[in-house]
Amino acid sequence: MSLEELMQIAIEAREKAYVPYSHFAVGAAILCTDGSFYVGANVENASYPLCMCAERNAVYSAMMDGKTIDDFEALCVAADSTGPVSPCGACRQVLSELFPKNKPIMLGNLKGETKLTNVEELLPFAFDETDL
Repeated sequence: MSLEELMQIAIEAREKAYVPYSHFAVGAAILCTDGSFYVGANVENASYPLCMCAERNAVYSAMMDGKTIDDFEALCVAADSTGPVSPCGACRQVLSELFPKNKPIMLGNLKGETKLTNVEELLPFAFDETDL
């Protein structure tokens, strides 16, 4: 599967977002080495700290199906943003531990603009187990 195809899956996943407060729907799709993929969308709550982002929903869904960091091949994230959507700090921290540092992460928007990056670019100097 190409990154463009995975981005289209992320765009479709954002349709399942629950965003009654921000009205900012985000979709994510993670591709695994065996060709399977997992999707996520952001889910809000009136108690804002209880919200969950699309990226983390996709990663956690894959993990609940038995996938690990070694299975992850690529991640795409999409939103109706002015430029390619950027993951929040919490998602960057989770990705720094649960997504391969050198695998592609494609950020995009509904206008077809994309930015190709990776975990190391998104969160240099990440807090990890060596800091404990």
